[in-house]
Amino acid sequence: EFEFEYLQMSPEERADFCKENKTKSMMEKIITQGFRCLNLMYFFTCGSDEVKCWTIQKGMKAPAAGGRIHTDFEKGFICAEIMNFDDWKSEGGESACKASGKLRQQGREYEVKDGDIIHFKVNAGAGLKGKK
Repeated sequence: EFEFEYLQMSPEERADFCKENKTKSMMEKIITQGFRCLNLMYFFTCGSDEVKCWTIQKGMKAPAAGGRIHTDFEKGFICAEIMNFDDWKSEGGESACKASGKLRQQGREYEVKDGDIIHFKVNAGAGLKGKK
């Protein structure tokens, strides 16, 4: 109940409350431990105007991770262009990662790592069944 009430407070109220009661929230630890216990991790996709975070099971292969975005990504998987978030941050972006050789193409057997930034290449017609 404490965490629920704590989350309803403004950031200033939270700071005052913690100072007055000589305590701190454990919400971040609860979430982190929950992810660890459930064997979950994140990967990211990004475009020119947005970044999305996707939750997957640890050990998931690239096509299955793409399937979390859309089933056609798994069915029509060609390859995944991968860069690690830490590399992206230290190099200063996608172009710099590509120039330094830290953007790499991976196939079906690639096991997605926590913090990967992925651009999926797919055959868009792979999910079509009917003939014209």
